Amino acid sequence: MIVVTAAHGGMFRETIAMSKAFAEARSEHGQSELLDEIVAAKPKADHTRYRTPQELRDNGLRHLSTAVALLESKATTEEVEGYRRFVLTLANKVAAAHREDGQSVSPAEAEAIDQIAAALGTTNA
Repeated sequence: MIVVTAAHGGMFRETIAMSKAFAEARSEHGQSELLDEIVAAKPKADHTRYRTPQELRDNGLRHLSTAVALLESKATTEEVEGYRRFVLTLANKVAAAHREDGQSVSPAEAEAIDQIAAALGTTNA
């Protein structure tokens, strides 16, 4: 949702891209037990009402940092890296789902992806 709300327009296409990315990850079943569990779990509705896209982004980035810290304490290095790749792949697919101002990824979306990468403790390569 951080990428979806980074730029105006394309919410429908971007949401569809998010669903497709989860479906693709489910089709790769067996490559990572952690990712298998993540993509198999039914998403829990977050009924938190954020007043601004910035508030949503700040909370989302905090959640990602917390998730990585937890994984680093409990999961293997390969599982942590797999999680990071999954989240960044998801963010990139969402960003590329809708052209904005003639660009496949808008500057606002690219900035959001960079912030996600930083929260994950990596770079968007």
